[in-house]
Amino acid sequence: MNLGLFEDASGRQLLPLTWLRAACELRCGVDRLIDKAQVHLGRPAARLWLREEIRTVVTERIPLAPPVHDEDWCLLNARAMLTADLVPPPAGVAWQHEGVIVALGVWAEVADGLSERLFLDNEALHGWLRARQFTIERAPEAVHLIEYPWNLALLNHAELERQCRRGGVHEGRIHPGAHLLNAGAIYVGRGAVIQPGVVLDAEAGPIHIEAGAVIQANAVLEGPCFVGAHSIVRPTAVLRAGTSIGPVCKVGGEIEASIMHGYTNKQHDGFLGHSYVGEWVNLGADTVTSDLKNTYGTIRVYLNGVGVESGQHFIGSIIGDHAKTGIGTILPTGGVIGVASNVFTSRAVPKFVPSFAWLTEAGLTNYRIDKAIEIARLVMARRDVHLSDAEARLLVRTAEQAREVEAAGWA
Repeated sequence: MNLGLFEDASGRQLLPLTWLRAACELRCGVDRLIDKAQVHLGRPAARLWLREEIRTVVTERIPLAPPVHDEDWCLLNARAMLTADLVPPPAGVAWQHEGVIVALGVWAEVADGLSERLFLDNEALHGWLRARQFTIERAPEAVHLIEYPWNLALLNHAELERQCRRGGVHEGRIHPGAHLLNAGAIYVGRGAVIQPGVVLDAEAGPIHIEAGAVIQANAVLEGPCFVGAHSIVRPTAVLRAGTSIGPVCKVGGEIEASIMHGYTNKQHDGFLGHSYVGEWVNLGADTVTSDLKNTYGTIRVYLNGVGVESGQHFIGSIIGDHAKTGIGTILPTGGVIGVASNVFTSRAVPKFVPSFAWLTEAGLTNYRIDKAIEIARLVMARRDVHLSDAEARLLVRTAEQAREVEAAGWA
């Protein structure tokens, strides 16, 4: 059976994290949602049904297998997170969770005629299934549907415990004076370096350090915890339980129960808790997130500038790609920072900062898109990554769309 993934009508609930990527590229635990799908369904993705504006850049990042001719298809919602091996639904069967189609089996001759527009219209999709007399079944318990950005950080602790099963393998260089507590639950990949004074405490959960990562002197990591390939954990940093650091990041200070997607800097002192941070972000020294209200009440998050009751007591910040904060920035509980926004103010930061915004003591103004692209090229080149023409066009398109979608945030 071929595997395809589709974006559905609820994708806007994952903004700003999905302005520049597909939902299946979001991370939880040690990898992306699409990686979990391919592992647990036992087959590579052969096709993606995505928004037209992101299709080119996503297919550049995700290699697709050639589909097997005349084989039926399993089509999986791009927001689905699989946590166990599953037999995909056969043709004519759809899995549903609380009224949302999670996966469906489609006949080979039907798949070619499907369009992104069908999946982006929930009512039309249900009508299409009824017309073809699909059997609707409840989705298996191993399928979790990511509804909001904070779901990923909240699920991260359990996902790390589930995935980090390669403990006891220490292929990297572990200096004398480093302390490994419960070494059998610690994985150190080839070429990784653990410097003197480091404490890897896996007594409460596993620790996984990918190839080429460097944990510098006197840093403390508490499991479950993941550090991606070629990332650097600075001296005296503290990575608390439930934290995932993606590839090629530089992190310092204190981080708890958070996900850093990749290629992001938080090198200095400051606290990041219960947060999701996108790519190419730079958090200035002493940037601090609040992740718990003084009242200990539930947190209201302003997605696209509109308040959403999360029902959660711990949510820090949701930070889009290419965003930057200045020295000493204090981010509010459940704060949302849009794509390519710049926050440089000692005053209280609002709960929502729109994409391509420049926030200073003088207030909120537009960030010039040509300047944003120029800075993105410069920042990415420092890591030997080229901003493609397609990515530059997507930034322009995002700036145009975000102004409309996030209009409430400018009011």
